Amino acid sequence: MKNITTDICVVGAGPVGLFAVFEAGLLKMRCHVVDALPAVGGQLTEIYPKKPIYDIPGFPEVLAGDLVKNLQKQIEPFHPTFTLGERVEHLNKLEDGTIQVTTVDGTEINCKAVFIAGGLGSFEPRKPAIPNLEKYESHGIDYMVKDPEKYRGKRIVIAGGGDSALDWTIFLADVAEELTLVHRGSSFRGAPESADKVAALAAAGKIKLQLNANVVEVHGENSLKAVIVQPDKGDSHALEVDYFIPLFGLVPKLGPIDQWGLELEKGAIVVNTFDYSTNIPGVYAIGDINTYPGKLKLILCGFHESALAAQSAYKLVFPDKKFSLKYTTVNGIQEL
Repeated sequence: MKNITTDICVVGAGPVGLFAVFEAGLLKMRCHVVDALPAVGGQLTEIYPKKPIYDIPGFPEVLAGDLVKNLQKQIEPFHPTFTLGERVEHLNKLEDGTIQVTTVDGTEINCKAVFIAGGLGSFEPRKPAIPNLEKYESHGIDYMVKDPEKYRGKRIVIAGGGDSALDWTIFLADVAEELTLVHRGSSFRGAPESADKVAALAAAGKIKLQLNANVVEVHGENSLKAVIVQPDKGDSHALEVDYFIPLFGLVPKLGPIDQWGLELEKGAIVVNTFDYSTNIPGVYAIGDINTYPGKLKLILCGFHESALAAQSAYKLVFPDKKFSLKYTTVNGIQEL
């Protein structure tokens, strides 16, 4: 179990959560960011990293993945810390006024304010319809790659045809002892250059590629030992494996947020537009996760909400200090 103490816990590492770290940093507040996904960026990283965005001020056009990289660079002077690949399960207001945030893996973050920047909620993997799949979860079946070294020298089967499946096939080709990519179609949905790299790896014998096929069964006693692959034409066959990684995308779910005592409306958190605070003192909701009259689900609106939430949280983090607005054009960016 990890115990972390910080000024603000940011729940969600998407663009709005990252920009909230910047706004908090300008006010000398330390942030710890938690996200259920194994990498920062939220939807921008996991779903459409190559998609151009046109409504970010100062950028006539910017790729989603590049926007995430720029946001990461922007917050570097403030040295935020991260817990990735862990979903927040509990949020408790303590008697001394501080807040304790606990993840599904038992990590505890103690803070003075919480910014919920969860986008559409926590993203959960889309699971294939394979019998007994749950039996091997965390015992040979993974839906996300958190630590690539875990797969070094192992026999791996990846299933999927999108960017995530292609990217991890390319990366793990030099890590795994044996890697097979199984895809139900004959062509990939991911980036063409990534599909070309996978084809080249298969031609060179570095990976095995099985198209027009599906993994239909998983087998083993205490841990996964084999998967059964069924091609569209021909007989099924078994592959001995150490890990099976189905990568069929993510689906947003509100998750445990509805158990935290927050006022909700149609699956979103109701906020006060004065500072985007919720009905729980010290807890703010910014970005697509919140709702209020006139709400627009745009990244730039989330940026605005982050700034006002940070100004309000300053009074909680530094109750004895008088706040005075200072422009970055005057003060620049000062490291924490």
